[in-house]
Amino acid sequence: MSDESQQNAIDYQDICQKGLWGNNPALVQVLGLCPLLAVSASVVNALGLGIATLVVLTASNITVSVIRHHVSDAIRLPAFVMIIASLVSCIELLMKAYTYELYQILGIFIPLIVTNCAVLGRAEAFASKNKIIPAAVDGFMMGLGFTLVLICVGAIREILGTGSLFNNMQLLFGNAASYWTLNILGDNYPGVILALLPPGAFIVVGFLMAGKNYIDQRIKAHAAANTTTAIVKGSKRVRTTGHIV
Repeated sequence: MSDESQQNAIDYQDICQKGLWGNNPALVQVLGLCPLLAVSASVVNALGLGIATLVVLTASNITVSVIRHHVSDAIRLPAFVMIIASLVSCIELLMKAYTYELYQILGIFIPLIVTNCAVLGRAEAFASKNKIIPAAVDGFMMGLGFTLVLICVGAIREILGTGSLFNNMQLLFGNAASYWTLNILGDNYPGVILALLPPGAFIVVGFLMAGKNYIDQRIKAHAAANTTTAIVKGSKRVRTTGHIV
């Protein structure tokens, strides 16, 4: 199949659905859990890491797609790793320049994006086999799916742990965002320290996975019920011919 016919056959809706839900890196592939569990104690931390991962995923997919015909199989994976490492280095420099305090909080987990199997996996499984636009959409949607899970985990842990939401958003969006904090559970809320610790992250991610599986099962059951109803719905008229004696 030629590249042109292959791109025409690409189902972008399917790519988006898989990235956000059906093949979500965090909830389905269970990749990148180390940073997901470690830095998702607040929304600002989760959003910072999520945006960095999204940018690296999208840019690496585009770059791998561009060079896919010019790299031999013998050096393909090392070349992909070098591309990802270069992009992560650029992200580090940008964060040091513009969000240095947030970069210090995220620490080693920004460089660890290089070892995130979701990034290398998409480069190998999709970007190296498809043209630029499908590869870019795949990388963006996978990164967006990972980021949304990070934000959900961060929001739940921040609310349970501190009773508020959007603390320290100025670390990412500047001084104007220092007023974004929402005191949801009141000033007298004692806080649940477990939610801010790594075990709390495991618990929250586990509930999110369970919730996704439950929704998937309900969707499948509903689809199966509709199919069965469509088959048996109505009665069929039986026509007889000839004479009855």
